[in-house]
Amino acid sequence: MAQDHAIEVLLRPAVELHTVVVCAAAAFLSLVAPWSLALSPAIGLGSAVAFLAFGTIRLRDALVILRYRRNIRRLPRAGREHEFYVFHLGWPDFSARYNAVGRFGRISEVATRIAGQLSGEGNSVAFREFAWRFVNIIARALVELGQRPDYLLIQRHVVNIDALFIEYAQHYFAKHEPKAWEIIVQLESRLNDKNIPRNMIGREKRVVALEQYLSQVRTYDPVLDGLRSAVRYDRTYFDKIVASLLPLLEKLTTGKTAQLLAPNYSDLNDPRPIFDWMQIVRKRAVVYIGLDALSDAEVAAAVGNSMFADLVSVAGHIYKFGIDDGLPGATAGARVPINVHADEFNELMGDEFVPLVNKGGGAGLQITAYTQTLSDIEARLGNRAKAGQVIGNFNNLFMLRVRETATAELLTRQLPKVDVYTTTLVSGATDSSDVQGQTDFTSNAQDRISTASVPMIEPAHVVGLPKGQAFALLQGGQLWKIRMPLPVPDPDEIMPKDLQQLAGYMRQHYAEASDWWENQGIPGLQDQPLPDDLLDGFRHPATTETRTAEPRP
Repeated sequence: MAQDHAIEVLLRPAVELHTVVVCAAAAFLSLVAPWSLALSPAIGLGSAVAFLAFGTIRLRDALVILRYRRNIRRLPRAGREHEFYVFHLGWPDFSARYNAVGRFGRISEVATRIAGQLSGEGNSVAFREFAWRFVNIIARALVELGQRPDYLLIQRHVVNIDALFIEYAQHYFAKHEPKAWEIIVQLESRLNDKNIPRNMIGREKRVVALEQYLSQVRTYDPVLDGLRSAVRYDRTYFDKIVASLLPLLEKLTTGKTAQLLAPNYSDLNDPRPIFDWMQIVRKRAVVYIGLDALSDAEVAAAVGNSMFADLVSVAGHIYKFGIDDGLPGATAGARVPINVHADEFNELMGDEFVPLVNKGGGAGLQITAYTQTLSDIEARLGNRAKAGQVIGNFNNLFMLRVRETATAELLTRQLPKVDVYTTTLVSGATDSSDVQGQTDFTSNAQDRISTASVPMIEPAHVVGLPKGQAFALLQGGQLWKIRMPLPVPDPDEIMPKDLQQLAGYMRQHYAEASDWWENQGIPGLQDQPLPDDLLDGFRHPATTETRTAEPRP
């Protein structure tokens, strides 16, 4: 009888092992090496996310869970509810707030995070570079004015750069040339429609006066010069150039999403917390991020990419200075493991994801990425070579049941062939040619044993995996067979009431697709009757039609 593998015995759902021990063992598989990649459909992916995240929380490491469309109903309790943050675009009333461009090591990172979401194919490269330069000018001016950049401020000044130019000029002249405004006001009073330069038509008169004054005096300030170059563009030409930038900013600042991505730091009456990645790492906190891509995939991708870009910047700072840089009694180069679990990461990834997995290990980043098929990555990046670059930066591979043969071959092609013994039964009979002899025929039977080289596992083995089982390729080629216990649904009374309500809505509306034909509806519409004034419009036409109808002979 074949002996079960040690890890298979440990992870088998068994009564004698407490759930915490099993979860911690499952989480250990993702922590034995800095990175791991899990490719699987939703049949077992949720269980994998839950148990790996649970073990990470128990180890008191910093944890970030980015889920593209699913829910948190399987996240076990771990006794750290005070260090738990929920950021969800679909539920802004309960969500924490996060400014994706509010923290940076260099000011140019603000422009990189925003312009990086724009298309860089073909002729779009020139427009993206101009958008980067223009956002960088705005970000530098905001920082000099003592304002923290956010999407709302950047959108406001992209639409109307004149206001920022005037505000920064007031700030600059108040410090360096207090008497300059007397001359500027005189120049403004002389302006009319006839003496305004052609390229400045449509600008405010004070902007034109400022430009005329700065062209006459020798004043050098890089921020002021950048703003001058922006306002010198023809207004119509300028609007055409930034046309590709405005749709992105509109997506990120429309509705209640703007309250989450551009938080008001001075509003003390808002109970929703504001977090940033450095704060999360220092507190060893847990962050759940729901991007609500079922409602708006483009906004989800933009926010996810911005978060990855911000995380890359934080990783670079930690790599150079440690997590306690600037704090009293800081230890130089101190690091903690930062675990990132990214579900449906193919929808979240961009160009900034490659350095995150390639160089983030030096800052303690441990990334576990989940996706359905290999084709999802290629479709997102639009290039097979880039997809191979991303996959090649992961050290470990966990593969549950997949439906695509090419995805299964990602595992099977990395395994060596093995020699197996084959037994062949051979039998035969030969007639005797001696008619005078006593032997009529001769029979023989043989058992032939030989060896044959065959693959260790076939793609069909991966496609046919049962629920909750997986193959794992660890530490440079060690193949493991894993069984994960399936959690039993259990209401969590420790969770705060607002998170219980959020989880209840998500449990109902983000259900598995197996019962897609059964529409559960929205609780508010099911429990409350429709208003009478709304029903009257349907009752009266029906009554009139019944009264006027005549029976046919």
